[in-house]
Amino acid sequence: MSERRDFLKAAGAGLLILKPETAFSYQANSTVEVGLIGCGGRGNWIAPFFVEYAGARVVALADVVKDHLESTQSKFKVEGPRAYYGPDSGKQLAESKLDAIVIETPTFFHAEQAKWGVAAGKHVYMAKPMAVDVPGCKSVLASGDEARKKRLTFYVDFQTRVREVYKEAASRIFRGDIGKPAFAQVYYYASRPSKDKGVPGMEPGQRRMANFYMDKVLGGDIIVEQNIHVIDVANWFLQGHPVKAYGSGGRTDWSGTAYDAGDAWDHFLVQFFYPNGVQADFSSHQLNGGYSDLCVRVVGIDGCADTHYGGMLRIAGKNAWMGAEKDDTFKGGAVENVKLFVAAVKAGQPIYNYEESIKSNLTAILGRTAAYTNREVTWDEMMKSEEKWTQDLKLRW
Repeated sequence: MSERRDFLKAAGAGLLILKPETAFSYQANSTVEVGLIGCGGRGNWIAPFFVEYAGARVVALADVVKDHLESTQSKFKVEGPRAYYGPDSGKQLAESKLDAIVIETPTFFHAEQAKWGVAAGKHVYMAKPMAVDVPGCKSVLASGDEARKKRLTFYVDFQTRVREVYKEAASRIFRGDIGKPAFAQVYYYASRPSKDKGVPGMEPGQRRMANFYMDKVLGGDIIVEQNIHVIDVANWFLQGHPVKAYGSGGRTDWSGTAYDAGDAWDHFLVQFFYPNGVQADFSSHQLNGGYSDLCVRVVGIDGCADTHYGGMLRIAGKNAWMGAEKDDTFKGGAVENVKLFVAAVKAGQPIYNYEESIKSNLTAILGRTAAYTNREVTWDEMMKSEEKWTQDLKLRW
């Protein structure tokens, strides 16, 4: 994929943002107006941050589930005509009068919705991951490039890269505090995302949407939809993406339990091979909460950087450092991203992190491909894939 740009590391270790460029001119006292596409749990969790922490206004909503749309409309006091419903609701919202769109839908729909936003001249804030397949990733990259031409902010919500303690950990790795990285241990261990949200009489497509975290096509499988958090940190700390991967994994029999929904795998085991002989051992599961942790450890001859999403960050070894006993990565990172996004829109200084975000998305797809085929898959082979995942849902419930 695109190796055509040099990526800039803010402060040598932080959020990957290209140099701000002048965009639209907002008055100092003007309010940024945003529209939310996706009125489910995540959308209702993050949308208030735009109001509370960034002073923006939620002026429009879009969803394919009427109950979700109506309850969110009441919550944000959105006018009736600005609550868009049905398969084309996201496009209608993007083309309406507002400054930015916030994409919080199942992963499958992100690439198309981002394209709608940029085509309509809107700034785009999107949840990770960006796509479920290689063509979708390439579409997001093209949308980001188009946003750059139009001087629109195009921003992906990865929480770790904006946390100061994570940036400090990265800086220490880059300057050699652990020596040259030789090995990484990367894992994401968690319980099931939720019980089956389907109810008697629910249309099968709606049940799939309600359980999209556990749906291969709608979520991209757990390695893409959720494990991407630690995969992104691994790429960041190792300053690149894998050249190949070998993997395996599978799905446990959940029949007879309250968690028997979807078709996504519930465990992955992948070996990633990075440039310069660096190997990363990756594993994940969504089986039980007996031991839950999101961890990236990078080991060199002088020490080990030991980092945990929402937990401790430190370096053990010759250049010991205790960064934090516990970090508020989940909410704190999301709040910081929202503030950065709204500030960029208001100041007319666009920010971008889509290129590195796409690399992490593709790394997750590389691992998934290797695991599904149970063989070694190279980055170049994966990038030639033209397989586009599809769905035939009616998108009106």
